[in-house]
Amino acid sequence: MAYSELMLRENEKLVLDLHPHWWYFAKALAATVVAVGLALAVLVSGVGGDVLRIVMAVLVVAALVWLAERYVHWVTTYFILTSDRIIFRQGIVAKRGMEIPLQRINTIFFNQRLFERLLGLGDLKIESASRTGAEVFEDIRHPDKVQHEIYGQMEAVENRGFDRISDKLSGVPAAPSAPAPAPPAPAPPAPAPASGPSVGDRIAELHQLHQQGAITDAEFEAKKAELLRQM
Repeated sequence: MAYSELMLRENEKLVLDLHPHWWYFAKALAATVVAVGLALAVLVSGVGGDVLRIVMAVLVVAALVWLAERYVHWVTTYFILTSDRIIFRQGIVAKRGMEIPLQRINTIFFNQRLFERLLGLGDLKIESASRTGAEVFEDIRHPDKVQHEIYGQMEAVENRGFDRISDKLSGVPAAPSAPAPAPPAPAPPAPAPASGPSVGDRIAELHQLHQQGAITDAEFEAKKAELLRQM
């Protein structure tokens, strides 16, 4: 049963959809095969009587129940890798699950014993910036390839973050350029006779030129100080 893509977020892509390796229910399958084999042997040989047949029937039923239970767990266990996160889900009635955003993952380890390498399974340990610190996922198919794919998606997430920052920076309007410096103010006229404008009037005119940008702050202060000395 595949993981429903309706559970994904907008613009999120499904990368890996994995159930545990078939080794997950190998023991239950082996027990069922042995129980059925013994029951057939008892029926064919006719030894033991009805009591032994009942015992063997109970063993077969128990093995089948164990196998069914392991199969249900297997088919309802998902290890999902998307373009944004890792999702783990397990169970139908009693459910268990977790999500790990890719940008919070620190390190990924995988572990395979010899027979697991031969069968193509292993354990995956993911350390992240969470309260638990590390999560171990067992019976992962080809954990080395899964590790490689996770790192690839982490790099893609990082690159998308850089692209978003670049887009934001490129969308900011450029700061307005400083106005061109005003031409130097003409030399102040010679002091007017007593009948001309007063010093206060000339300071007011100088202030108006400064507000219009005709003279700089430094020029305004210098001329103002010069007029004040004439008072």
